[in-house]
Amino acid sequence: MSTLPPDHHPLSSYFGQVVIGPPGSGKTTYCLGMRDFLGKLGRKVAVVNLDPANEALPYTCAVDISELVTLEDVMEGLKLGPNGGLLYCMEYLEANLDWLEDKLRLHRDCYFLFDCPGQVELYTHQSSVKNIFAQLEKWNFRLTAVHLVDSHYCADPAKFISVLCTSLSTMLHVELPHVNVLSKMDLIEQYGKLAFNLDFYTEVLDLSYLLEHLASDPFFKKFLRLNEKLAEVIQDYGLVSFVPLNVQDKSSMTQVLRTVDKANGYCFGDIEERNLTAMMSSAVGADFHFDHTLGVQEKYIEPGNRTVEDEVKGLKGPSGAREEP
Repeated sequence: MSTLPPDHHPLSSYFGQVVIGPPGSGKTTYCLGMRDFLGKLGRKVAVVNLDPANEALPYTCAVDISELVTLEDVMEGLKLGPNGGLLYCMEYLEANLDWLEDKLRLHRDCYFLFDCPGQVELYTHQSSVKNIFAQLEKWNFRLTAVHLVDSHYCADPAKFISVLCTSLSTMLHVELPHVNVLSKMDLIEQYGKLAFNLDFYTEVLDLSYLLEHLASDPFFKKFLRLNEKLAEVIQDYGLVSFVPLNVQDKSSMTQVLRTVDKANGYCFGDIEERNLTAMMSSAVGADFHFDHTLGVQEKYIEPGNRTVEDEVKGLKGPSGAREEP
């Protein structure tokens, strides 16, 4: 298998995003929104559907895995269930990367969005998708993994810790520049009020305060020690943070794109004509999103009676030390 398409300069690179995340997190909607958003910025975009279970796609695919294999055919032909069938499909794609290379070669001048399957196992311990991404890198693709997580999980401390563990495991396994995104910000409090301000969740601040909320739940109280250890693992790595996203909000999309462009180096590339000011603005913009997070909170979260400071004071005794649960 060739490592570079013919007539391709060895110093040139393709840029793009691999959009991953659990089912229902909004991957396909994100690809549609990001394609339209990038089109308005003047980038030529190719969307690649790598999910063999995707049906009735809302966008036109430049490359569609269904031309090679579909989940329905695999389940029917091999008598497999949905999970086993999806694993087989990705293994089949890995074994037929020549097909993918030939298809991608037709879109050499594009920015790529890879719409990936939603099965969590594919990104935590199964190797097919990881190997596909590694091969794309050998073909000079400069990719960022955009990991979407449904934002309403923030309203449930136990689910949020689970999301953090999954995100960390995915980051370590996929081995790509990684941007975690809290999707559907307009629905963040659909299933309950947040215990803390939004920046507590986006920056993954001191999780010990989150454990205090779990300790008050009789069901989770007996698992408190386990949750403490999980929280320690997450904070010891110090890798997980989130960018809030509402696909219909231009400023929100801009923030995500700046973060992605910094992660894969697109902001320093020569694909587009840029002056120094525009380049540096894109390069450093992702580092200064605290004000953006506050703006998102004001827009999508109903004001409550308690702030983070109130929560912290409530967990401390008269001397200022935190009270034991």
